[in-house]
Amino acid sequence: MKLLEKNFILAKKQNHNAQKALYEMFSGKMLAVANSYTNNIHDAEDILMNAFMKCFMKIGECRNWKNFPFWLRKIVVNDSISFIRKNKNILYADVETADEISDDDFDEQTEHINLEEIFAKMPDGYRLIFNLCIFEEKKHKEIAEILNISEGTSKSQLNKAKKWLINFLKQSKNEKNLGTLKI
Repeated sequence: MKLLEKNFILAKKQNHNAQKALYEMFSGKMLAVANSYTNNIHDAEDILMNAFMKCFMKIGECRNWKNFPFWLRKIVVNDSISFIRKNKNILYADVETADEISDDDFDEQTEHINLEEIFAKMPDGYRLIFNLCIFEEKKHKEIAEILNISEGTSKSQLNKAKKWLINFLKQSKNEKNLGTLKI
């Protein structure tokens, strides 16, 4: 029996040691997920604690230990979105102002980068849509329903996030080039 399977079964029986073991197995990854939405480690820690409390109270709803990591991640993502809705005023840009940017252009500009390093600088609205669309693989219709925005706004914000990322990378590249110039 695998460690995850064993701890999952025991945690369903409210075994505190098993719950602690599951927390230790997944807290680092889930904290990173929450932080990618909030961009604030303290808020992410609060979300993480609430998500694990919810997880252990409702663990009976997760039928299979193999699904546990995905089920837990869903709780963390949903709690992160709820937190943002309650605590942050995110302004979404007008749909009309977003130009289309092709995925090829975006892919070309973002090769060989670590998104986590620059994610903290991305505006909240862009980051939220980017997370849901790219990392959580949600469709724009789902995002619109989750955030209570129009589908067009979701599409626009994703395009703006991609543009922002490309401009950020270009600016970073120019700054690096300037730093290596000898005068």
